[in-house]
Amino acid sequence: MASAQRNDGAVAEAVAAGASVVAEIEVAGMPRRLSAPGRSGLSDRWAVPVTLLVLVFDGRRVEASVKLLALGGEEWGHSSPGQRFRATGKLRQAGAGEAEAGILSASSAPHRVRTASSWVHLPAGLRRGFSVAAAGLPGDARGLLPGMVTGDTGELDPELASAMKTVGMTHLTAVSGANCSLVLGVLLLAARSLRLPRPAASGIAVAGLGLFVLMVGPDASVLRAALMGSIGLWALGFGRAGRGLSLLCVAAAGLLLANPALATDFGFVLSVLATLGIVVVGRPLMGWLAAFVPHWLAAGLAVPLSAQLFCSPVIVLLQPQFSSYALPANLAAAVLVPPVTVFGTAAVPIVPLAPALSAMLIAVAGTFAAGVAGIARCFAALPGAALPWPEGALGSSTMAALSGLTLTGFWLATHPAAAVRLILKIHDRTTLCLTRTLRRHERPPGTVRALPGSVGRGLVDRPRRGRLRVCKPTSRRNHEWLLPRPNAPGPRRRRPPPGAM
Repeated sequence: MASAQRNDGAVAEAVAAGASVVAEIEVAGMPRRLSAPGRSGLSDRWAVPVTLLVLVFDGRRVEASVKLLALGGEEWGHSSPGQRFRATGKLRQAGAGEAEAGILSASSAPHRVRTASSWVHLPAGLRRGFSVAAAGLPGDARGLLPGMVTGDTGELDPELASAMKTVGMTHLTAVSGANCSLVLGVLLLAARSLRLPRPAASGIAVAGLGLFVLMVGPDASVLRAALMGSIGLWALGFGRAGRGLSLLCVAAAGLLLANPALATDFGFVLSVLATLGIVVVGRPLMGWLAAFVPHWLAAGLAVPLSAQLFCSPVIVLLQPQFSSYALPANLAAAVLVPPVTVFGTAAVPIVPLAPALSAMLIAVAGTFAAGVAGIARCFAALPGAALPWPEGALGSSTMAALSGLTLTGFWLATHPAAAVRLILKIHDRTTLCLTRTLRRHERPPGTVRALPGSVGRGLVDRPRRGRLRVCKPTSRRNHEWLLPRPNAPGPRRRRPPPGAM
């Protein structure tokens, strides 16, 4: 179906011809600021995922439901999911492997066609109100807090974004599976603390997570993060690694069936790998570390470490460099992320109701967000923060090997007695193997081995015969003669008598 929409029909013809069109579209996701100015020369450019509803070009009016990517100026940065616009522009083809059927380069500001539904307009208003309230924060918290809470990265400082990319903290600049896991975990703990039964607590937590998804925007990335975060929390909290792995496989397969373009989406791949690391390695790592540190600290260390080990081979494909301080930076920031998510999310719905209370919550969340930004800038300024790494398959395979060695090193460090036993066992096996090899190649003394390629001629060592024979093939027969033995009895050599010449 996706291939048919890209390559067949009137919309595909217009995209292939690069036609100038009038399009009626519906916003399908959050707008994203672009760093490059582009062909139009605009310094402030935005990319908005939209769904094409009506297309007018070349005197034709076509109704369709096709995904496009709209590129425009500053006016497009204020759009929200669910809003309908009419805009003019020029169509062009999207890149290979992209989910969109084409790109609409807008030549005019979007004109509102219809007011969005209330259930869509309310989350957009909440996000906008929170961003306005957070604009009064000082420093880096002004742009980082809306991104960590609602996914609005429009005011994020480019230098801070570069520093967080250097130390592997880009996932904290927007809503991810960690935010969804925190929201779900807090709701579960609150429901269980009220002595609610497990089914009721699970229902309340899922309903709260649904409201959180609506608040930050029900686009594909947030839905994927919510699904993966729920699976990771289920496997980590209930100790059901096998069931969590099954749920992860079903969720990934279902998302790929619903949207095959996710197979080329690095965000989807990283989400699946991070969840896979938490499900498969998270609990064993927590058990290994619990013998040396408190349980809460072991859990805090195991989650980012397991996710980092599984995601590193793919991150290298995006940026061929090794973030030397990615693990300590994420561990240091992991303590600050929960207060940002909890206090910031609690402040979003009460911004229009109780501005004073929301200002207090935003100030607390902003303080922790400023700490996250300070950690990113501090680690990014250290020498050797980003070391060069091979590109392509070589870089990915070597990073996977490094992740495996790191995991092995953690096991050896946390299991010294088992490591010593393993080393001794490997030593014994190696010694036994070498002894067997040497015994296999040993021969009784006095025997001569035939040279390679001389079979049937010369000296032949025939076991259990007791004599060394000479074999000479003549007329398809091997005549054998006994070799003279030097010490065997025989006629004595005559010696001349004494005095004879």
